[in-house]
Amino acid sequence: MAIKKVGVVGGGLMGSGIAQTAAQAGYDVLLAEVSQELLDRGMGRINGAWDMLTKKGRITEEQAGEYRGRIRGTLDMRDFADRDLVIEAIIENMDEKKKLFSALDGIVPAGAIIASNTSSLPIIEMASVTARQENIAGLHFFNPAPVMKLVEIVRTIATSDETTEALREFAQSLGKTPIIAKDTAGFVVNFLLIPYMLSAVRMYENGLATMDDIDTGMKLGCGYPMGPFELLDYVGLDTTLYAAEAIYHEYPDPAYAPPTLLRRMVQAGRYGMKTGKGFREYAEKR
Repeated sequence: MAIKKVGVVGGGLMGSGIAQTAAQAGYDVLLAEVSQELLDRGMGRINGAWDMLTKKGRITEEQAGEYRGRIRGTLDMRDFADRDLVIEAIIENMDEKKKLFSALDGIVPAGAIIASNTSSLPIIEMASVTARQENIAGLHFFNPAPVMKLVEIVRTIATSDETTEALREFAQSLGKTPIIAKDTAGFVVNFLLIPYMLSAVRMYENGLATMDDIDTGMKLGCGYPMGPFELLDYVGLDTTLYAAEAIYHEYPDPAYAPPTLLRRMVQAGRYGMKTGKGFREYAEKR
């Protein structure tokens, strides 16, 4: 099951980062979006990253040109008819993901792999609308995808050994370290990380310590590079809330129940760095 041509659906932060990483690793990459505006934004993010790397001397102009030659965008899902692997990186909404998986199942070649970059939603539910459940798996990258070294390969009860091994080899070819997780909410990292961040919110919400002291305590006391509130703003409060809800739905343990403060901040549109306001305020949106 050799992977040579890669498709990515969704040109947001994660999708564009995955597409960039695959192009840098030598793959023929096709990035799809639902509108020209969103596609231009995604491609602009990728080209901007290569411009920055060139200016910093991390890559040469020739390398940047080679990378750009390996990637193109499309608004037509039928262009995925020659892809060996398609990675879904759209919004964390199961209905939308199932619609996409069903459509891709009728487009990509028999034997091609369809993977989801979801951080917490059940992969088998997406696979259920296809006729290739053995070729469906999770392929969870971490933000920023070109930098973070970990990839979670999520194996469902139907995923074949061949699919799992092909994804392992693919992840390694990108310079990543893959780990295998079962198809349970939160997989490995978020299953452990989400309750940690929620506990920090509850501690602050109950007036037990300040945000600064909680962040400093975890950085200096546990050696973490970022405190929980720094991490929440970086990951996104909305993303954290969605992940917590998904895990709590499957494991109704109070540790996974989203705190009221987190819900209210998301309702207020305070998502973190990407909106300029989260638990802290930022000079500009990122």
